[in-house]
Amino acid sequence: MTGGAAIVDAILQHDVDTVFALPGVQTYPLMDALKKAEPSINVIGPRHEQTAAYMAMGYARATGKPGVFSVVPGPGVLNTGAALCTAVAVNAPVLLLTGQVPSAFLGRGRGHLHEIPDQRATLASFIKSAERIPNATAAPRLVAEAFHRMTSGRPGPVALEMCWDTMAQPAPVAETGSAQPAQETPPNPAAITDAVALLKGAKHPMIMLGSGAQHAGAEVLALAERLNAPVTAFRGGRGIVPADHPLWVNSVEAYELWGDTDVLIGIGSRCEMQAMRWRGMMDASDRITAGRKLIRIDIEPEEMLRLKPDVGVVCDSAIGAAAIADGLAADGFASSENRQRIADARKRAAELINTIQPQVSYLDVIRRVLPREGILVKDMCQAGYASYFAWPVYAPRTYITSGYQGNLGFAYPTALGAKVGCPDKPVVAILGDGGFMFAASELSTAAQHGIGVVAIVFNNGSYGNVARDQITNFDGRTIASDLPGVDYVKLAQAHGVTAHRVSTPTELEPVLAKAIATGAPALIEVQVDLAEETSPWPLILRADLPYTP
Repeated sequence: MTGGAAIVDAILQHDVDTVFALPGVQTYPLMDALKKAEPSINVIGPRHEQTAAYMAMGYARATGKPGVFSVVPGPGVLNTGAALCTAVAVNAPVLLLTGQVPSAFLGRGRGHLHEIPDQRATLASFIKSAERIPNATAAPRLVAEAFHRMTSGRPGPVALEMCWDTMAQPAPVAETGSAQPAQETPPNPAAITDAVALLKGAKHPMIMLGSGAQHAGAEVLALAERLNAPVTAFRGGRGIVPADHPLWVNSVEAYELWGDTDVLIGIGSRCEMQAMRWRGMMDASDRITAGRKLIRIDIEPEEMLRLKPDVGVVCDSAIGAAAIADGLAADGFASSENRQRIADARKRAAELINTIQPQVSYLDVIRRVLPREGILVKDMCQAGYASYFAWPVYAPRTYITSGYQGNLGFAYPTALGAKVGCPDKPVVAILGDGGFMFAASELSTAAQHGIGVVAIVFNNGSYGNVARDQITNFDGRTIASDLPGVDYVKLAQAHGVTAHRVSTPTELEPVLAKAIATGAPALIEVQVDLAEETSPWPLILRADLPYTP
């Protein structure tokens, strides 16, 4: 096989059914092999390299399966950097397949087409691994290793490159290669004993979930119900416990309960909300607030050094949560009643949340129309920020964000990938006009491939958050935050996408319902006035409350 054919044959062995790709001369043999592999592999070509990576990430986040994309080396790879950083932030298993200069030019610095110094080292500095496939013979083994690294431990992005000439050269391929099964690390029994002892003495524990607990819903819920403890999350852990469960609390409700919380249990979470956001984002302490105890369950040992717990349980989140729940049950532990306390917090929080208008009213409409299993992808916009606390999530992998990267413009291409991965689920992206224009050309991709994402573009004529901050903090002076008027309805129609314009939540509801029911790509422009949008940030960044045990 040629090197390109060997790579395609190897990814087929790992059940890859879709590749998001923007071809170039260094990847022609790979692309030709993908063409020959149709219909076993569906190839979707976007308008920009960053979209190929974002689509792979959206596919991975929505399905839990690896997302695969291919772009040219050098500038093509660098164009995907923001998406790869985001895949790191949200623990998304993503595989980049790229080319390289001809093998004779490696390390020579001759300025060959698309050459950058040490592409592998550049990638390896911020993703899980980056390797070079030397020839077709080695492709099955290295592809198998890439899938193992990408999916084992904390999932994340990896990259494989192959030189221009070797990708075209045939070589013997005798093995098919298969991913090594992930080895489950059992928790340290002493850590489980310590966690159980700490929780038996707790009056008001709280559970904080992150992306690392997406698969651990049953185990988390068993622990929560054993403790009668409120369960919360900021972004990645939303939906693991359904929003309509009595023990679920959103971030505003959780803050109302934080004052007398004595033990925090972080499960697959960096505990960003409690350790950073509720401290104003400037306190880099590696300990939780004095007076409270912290139990962490995380598969990555290094996490125990970044935010140091009183008890650290290094293992898979489902295994750790189950072990602690079993330990409590074996001791006959029965929790005190916390549900009235939770109900009271919910009432107080609702009053605060309802002041964030008109964003909350728009989110209420979208939530009524979008089914429980529907997927929402939020960009960095005013409605998106409000969704951190005002969007109920009922199932894992149905609320997709850019995690701590917070990168503007990621949502529309990511939503396209989510829809490709979950064609039977409605997918809605909420975007600001500024962020949408980062990838507005992908309306053409949606139309070409029939990807039925509904894009709701909130048009306030600015990078709204930046403009508000500048007005508030710099005596009303704004710079580079105002945007020119764009007719987004005409823009969508020019790309072959159905479009509508509304200006109230009431107008949005029937238009959105029809767009979702149609199942075709659609855009809905929502005209809003920045001056009338209430800032959601007072409910996101909170001053920590003192705690006296």
